[in-house]
Amino acid sequence: MPSHLFTSESVSEGHPDKICDRISDEIVDMYLGTGDERVRVGCETLCTTNLVVIAGEVRPDPDRAAIEAKAREVIRDIGYEQESFHWEKAVVDVRLHHQSTDIARGVDASETKDEGAGDQGLMFGYACLETPAYMPAPIHYSHGILKRMADDRRAGKIPGILPDSKSQVTLAYDENGTPFRAQSIVVSTQHEESLTMDGVEEIVQGIVKDVMPDGWIDDDTRFHINPAGPFITGGPDGDCGLTGRKIIVDTYGGSAPHGGGAFSGKDPSKVDRSAAYAARYLAKNIVAAGLAERCTIQLAYAIGESDLLSFYVNTHGTCQVDESRLTPTLREMVDLSPRGIRQRLGLSRPIYARTAAYGHFGRDPEADGGFSWEKTDLVPELKSAFA
Repeated sequence: MPSHLFTSESVSEGHPDKICDRISDEIVDMYLGTGDERVRVGCETLCTTNLVVIAGEVRPDPDRAAIEAKAREVIRDIGYEQESFHWEKAVVDVRLHHQSTDIARGVDASETKDEGAGDQGLMFGYACLETPAYMPAPIHYSHGILKRMADDRRAGKIPGILPDSKSQVTLAYDENGTPFRAQSIVVSTQHEESLTMDGVEEIVQGIVKDVMPDGWIDDDTRFHINPAGPFITGGPDGDCGLTGRKIIVDTYGGSAPHGGGAFSGKDPSKVDRSAAYAARYLAKNIVAAGLAERCTIQLAYAIGESDLLSFYVNTHGTCQVDESRLTPTLREMVDLSPRGIRQRLGLSRPIYARTAAYGHFGRDPEADGGFSWEKTDLVPELKSAFA
């Protein structure tokens, strides 16, 4: 391919949309934490100046007091104690109701049918060799900059920096499709009025240079730090937030297709979430096994049905084996019904609040089952199948 530039963005945990994602996912975890596999959650959150509205459907009926307390806990943990958005002063309006019986009938297992998909839809998974996390480099480093800023802010290392921030990384790729330098870095971060623009720039540039690979920042790299000027009014007081509005940030930063469904606020019966995780799991294992340098997988479902409608694998001309064998081999290895995905990846656990910021993919698998879709445990089996 010709040399080119590619750009991806990320937003921090204090961005209004990510506050909403986190609240919605904390409620998913509350319900899954009961251990009842019949739990269902479809939770949407809106936040603006000192107001949080939580709506959607759940099963069993909502404990409104507990949900309100959880929302306040999230806001406090992120770091909002501002006059116009304060964990204690904000109004929290809980409008969750019981799940529709029509949806429940289609999804629940019975004596005559297996557990069905929670909705129709198409989901994509992707993996590549651009980073050790098998993620596209622009989104990987966009997340990394903001995650480091958040960690340093929480540790008190960068006084004056506040929770709301955004990043954007533009990388140069050579003719082989390999990223090798940063063309431009954009970071906008909320800050206290006492912190000068020079102070913001010094803090942010130091973090960026620490996060980016050696040699990728050079004299020609262009920095745009708070390019609009001072950023004092931020968070939900500066911009309304909604659950599910950062789906490209959540996935591959535009380097791969997206089916359109958001993840946060949904229990694993919703294939928008669980099947997207399964598709990433399969794509990552194909690349990690050395079968391809890049891999895109699409899965499709119908509401209430347990069987896949379609399974598509594309290795973008990089496959090292017979690509036509990948689909049947993967279908034989992994049960891709909603129940099969949930059980294979252990998704009926309270592991979702941690996914709400800095990406659902490219993270390390955790001991309690968090980010289980990032495991590469299929690699030995795949290598054996294609030996």
